[in-house]
Order: sequence, then C-alpha cells, then structure tokens
Amino acid sequence: MRLSNKWIGRKWRPRLATVVVAILILVMALPLVGLFFFRLYENQLIRQTEAELIAQGAAIAAIYAQEVRDAGIAPDKLGAPMPQADGSASRSVNPDGPYRPIEPRLDLASDYVLPTRPAAVAATVDPVFAAIGTRLSGILDATQKTTLAGFRLLDPRGVVIAGRGEVGQSLAEADEVRTALGGRYASALRLRIPDQPTPPLYSVSRGTKVRVFVALPVAVDGRVAGVVYVSRTPNNIIKHLYGERGKVTLAAIAILGGTLLIGLVFLRTVSRPIYALIDRTQRIAAGERDAIRPLDHHGTYEMAELSAAFLDMAEKLQARSDSIQTFATHVSHELKSPLTAIQGAAELLRDSGSAMDDEERRRFSNNIVTDAGRLNLLVRRLLDLAKAENLAPSGESTSIGAALAQLPVDTRLAVRVEAGGDLALRISAENAAIVLANLIDNSARHGATLVSIAASSAGGKATVLVGDDGDGISPSNRSRIFEPFFTTRRATGGTGMGLGIVLALLKAHDGMIRLVDSERGTRFEITLPLSS
Repeated sequence: MRLSNKWIGRKWRPRLATVVVAILILVMALPLVGLFFFRLYENQLIRQTEAELIAQGAAIAAIYAQEVRDAGIAPDKLGAPMPQADGSASRSVNPDGPYRPIEPRLDLASDYVLPTRPAAVAATVDPVFAAIGTRLSGILDATQKTTLAGFRLLDPRGVVIAGRGEVGQSLAEADEVRTALGGRYASALRLRIPDQPTPPLYSVSRGTKVRVFVALPVAVDGRVAGVVYVSRTPNNIIKHLYGERGKVTLAAIAILGGTLLIGLVFLRTVSRPIYALIDRTQRIAAGERDAIRPLDHHGTYEMAELSAAFLDMAEKLQARSDSIQTFATHVSHELKSPLTAIQGAAELLRDSGSAMDDEERRRFSNNIVTDAGRLNLLVRRLLDLAKAENLAPSGESTSIGAALAQLPVDTRLAVRVEAGGDLALRISAENAAIVLANLIDNSARHGATLVSIAASSAGGKATVLVGDDGDGISPSNRSRIFEPFFTTRRATGGTGMGLGIVLALLKAHDGMIRLVDSERGTRFEITLPLSS
C-alpha cells in the first residue's frame, strides 16, 4: 500500500474528470428534462381550448336562442327546466345577477379521458327545429372555417339539426350532451383518432391524443331549447416545436457548444493545474530538486495560491532536509574526534600500560578525561540546541536589565547597558538570559573586556545592538559564524554551537540576529517583538 493510501484511506472517491463529465451531462440534460414539464403547459392549452370553445359556443347559443324565440315555439316543445344554483328547477334566471360566466374546468392531469364519442343514432327531427338548423348552417360553416372547431346544433331531445354531418341523428347518449340537455354546462376529454399517423416526436405528448368537447345548454324562457355541441383538438407544444425545428436545432447546437465551452474552461482552469500539481508533487517526492518551481499554468487565483503554498512548503522541507543532513555530518565529525582519541588512549593503556611510567599513564588518562568532558559538553549543547529549535513562545516578557540580573557574576569582562534597558521584549527572562550569556561568552573567548548593549524600538519591534571591544571576526569567517560546530577556538573548548542556540531561540520568539559592521570588535543586531 502506498503511503498516500495510509493517510486518505481506501474509500472510493470519484475522479475529478468523472465529476466534470457528470456535471456536463446534467447541464446538457436540463433542457430534455424540461420536456417532462410540458404536461403543465399542455394542461394550460387544454384550458385555453375549452375557454375558446365556451366563447364560440356562447355566441352560437345566443343566436340559436333568438331563432327559437322568433319562431314562437311553444314551451311544451322545449326541454327540461334550467336548474338554479341550488339545483331546483325554476323558470327564473340566476339570482346572482344577469351574468353567468362559465369557467374552464378540464384538467389533463386528473380528468379521466373518455373513449371516442358514441356514434350518432337515427332519430326524427322536429320540422320547426329543422328549419332553424337550416338557417344557421351557413353561420356554422363560416365559423368552422375560421376556428377549426366542429359545431353541432342539437334540439331539446339531442337530435342534430345543424352541422356538417349527422343531421337528423341523435347524440343524446354522449355523457356531456345528456348533462347539457339537463340544463347544465358540461365538457369532456375524449380520445382522438387522427386522420393521419402521428409523427414519432409527438409520442412524448399526451395532448396530441385527446379532443376537447363542450356542450352548452341553450336557455329560452327558463327551459332548455337545445344544445350547442362544440369540439376541437387543442393546440400542441410538440407540434409547435416541430414547426420551429430549425430554431430548436440552433438552440440544441448552442446548448452543446456552451456545454463544451464550460468543459474546456473547467479543464484549463481547474483540472489541468491540479494534475500538474500532482505530477510535481510526485517528482518532488522522488527527489527531483528541479521540480520545485512554479507551474506553467495556474488557471485560477486559488490554484496559484495553493501552488505557491505547496512550493513554499516543499522548499522549507528541502531546506530542513539539507540542514538535517549537514547537521548529522557535523555531529558525527565532532563526536568522532574525541571518541577516536579516547579509544586510542584507552587501547594504549590496556596494551602497554604496564610498560609506561607514571607520567605517561597520567598524560593518557588526562587525555581521556579531557575528551570525555568535551563529549559531555557537546551532548549538553546538542540538547540545548534541540530544546531551542522546538521551543514554543511562552507569551512572557522581560527587559534587558531583568535578563542580565539572572546571569552569574562574570569577572572576565564588564557589561554596560547604554540605552533601552527597560524596554519590554516578548521573550521570557530565562531565554533572554541564555541569549545574552552566549553572546557575552563568545565575546570573552575573543579577547573582549567590555560588552555594550543598546536597545531602541520602532513599529512594534525592538532592535538590540550587542557589541564588544574584542578581536572581531575575520572577513573569511563572517558568513559561517551561525553554522553549527563552526569555531575558531576549538583548542580552548569552543563547540561552535553557541550562536546556533542563540539563533534558534530568537526564531522561536519571532526574532532574528545578524552580524553588523563595527569599527572595533564584534557587533550583533537582534530584533524582537515588543510586548503589548
């Protein structure tokens, strides 16, 4: 198992490309999904068709009623009484007022679609109503040519008296006609059998298979004088789209082009930079130092920030790795020298100790003790350095004067605070004392007799200058003084780790130290945050 699987687990996760393809497919499918919502629009078309048939039928019914009145037909030849709003028979008009609006009521989603209309049966026509039908036939034909609706005028018994066909036949068996003969408005959805095959595209639409039938009772003197029976196939959205197939094709091409454009933009701005960063990560993990460089194309601001953060982390890890490698080399070298000396002296004492005089044995024994002491000092300094590098800021504060007060009295040289001895520095007194102790000790080892300290503040930072009157540092050694184990006083017990410990402690407290030019001796500049 690769290390990455150890951390992220073996749970299945979709690839970025899979997510992108799924999103693109969803985007392309949205217009197609919209076809399923055509039912709502088709139902509106059904209602619209019913409303138009009601308006057309009401106009024909008014003409029909006037013809009946003009013909002077006796009330006993009329049909059933017109019901009131409460359902009782009465010759009076609607008590709600002179208006009797009829609202469309058909619903394609909930109404049951009836079978095709029952066939008309033979019947006898009353000559009076037949004459009215003959006079109105021309009006119905002219109206049908414009509205494309099918009109049938029925007498009070449901017999067709006017219409292109079925004159003299009865339609009283149709449910909507029977309801209208009883004085109530009725409408119905019935199956439609087209004269020509339905185009394949129409098969997704339910509205192409129905026909709207409307039956309006004709009221004369409070009784049913006949029925206006109107029917028409509703307008169909699929038929409309088929008629606009050129525009629909252009819209589909635009959708496809837009989807591809989205895919290309996503690929260039997100997918490609991510895969490039993954490849760069694998190359860096394999040890390719040249891979630590910016990507050729970042795509987005966030990806550029992610890449910069990753490369910064990689550089720091690489620098840390190099530092550890160099440090390990130095440690092995520093420890190897005294260990080799101890081993050689011990072997000589073991093998030739009996032949040595007291002076020689004492000399070799002193060498062993001296080198063992150096090993002990190196180990302590290594522990001090490790502690300093892993130190977390404590949030404490101190001043230069307080830190100097913790130092033991050193008679080898004097320390003078020239300015800023009371500035509050964001570092603990113990750690500040360690920093100053190492610098003073370093000055003492290089022949100084006086250490001067001056501090100032600006912009929330404190600058501390620590100088001495010693021998100074040669130009060839100035760039190496902070390297671990570098020392020019190895013979006098120097380990070369004092300045490394100082640097690590200051970094742990968001500070820094550097060597600055001085007319005499050595001068260090320390920067530390001021305590708020």
